[in-house]
Amino acid sequence: MMQKKPNYYQDRVSLNVLAGSIQNAVDCYAAAEHHIVLGVLTKNYATDQLAIEDMLKYQSQIDNAVSVGLGAGDPNQSEMVSRVSKVVQPQHVNQVFTGVGTSRAVLGQSDTVVNGLVSPTGKVGIVNIATGPLSSQAPAAEVPIETAIALLKDMGGSSIKFFPMHGLEHEAEYRAVAAACAANDFDLEPTGGIDLDNFETILQIALDAGVKRIIPHIYSSTIDKSTGMTRPEDVKQLFGIVKRLLAN
Repeated sequence: MMQKKPNYYQDRVSLNVLAGSIQNAVDCYAAAEHHIVLGVLTKNYATDQLAIEDMLKYQSQIDNAVSVGLGAGDPNQSEMVSRVSKVVQPQHVNQVFTGVGTSRAVLGQSDTVVNGLVSPTGKVGIVNIATGPLSSQAPAAEVPIETAIALLKDMGGSSIKFFPMHGLEHEAEYRAVAAACAANDFDLEPTGGIDLDNFETILQIALDAGVKRIIPHIYSSTIDKSTGMTRPEDVKQLFGIVKRLLAN
């Protein structure tokens, strides 16, 4: 079973950033005062065993605040994510829409957050759920966001991962997704193009909608390109915004 739950389980907002190394994860975990999960991408490992061994090391240093990642939403990583998560038992799992049921089944418990990736369509209230290895190569499967949430609940999912958002490019669609998550008691994970400039607006939209738990992914914009590490000072700034908005 899972190790102890970190603080973010009781939080309305938890950050999600990429960990470039174990020390980087530790530094970012501290910068967010433990209200965070650290993404480790399966795509970066040649085998399941290498990923598992490394993620268990991360787990031991950050109270299991590990987020098992795909790698830019790569659907071809879906099965590896499930296999690795079965052993690691992380706090958070990233999945394409069609991989949610498998991940929940192999985890064997309902505590781990498992998101399901849905994509914008250009139509407010409508999302594309064809994000799996085969379905992503087929014509889009466009359904109402409420139906996508119901399907994810059927499969044991915890949250909608709305990706790629391209920042605020799909703001009207994002607002509809946030409203649906709030109305259907479902978590929301806005992802793609989020940075220090638009983070506050994106988070405020979800808070105003009444979403019960929000896990924004802030990836490339916080990574030092010369080192590949997420900047802890950026994480600290982001968490400062979280604290200010939640205090209002």
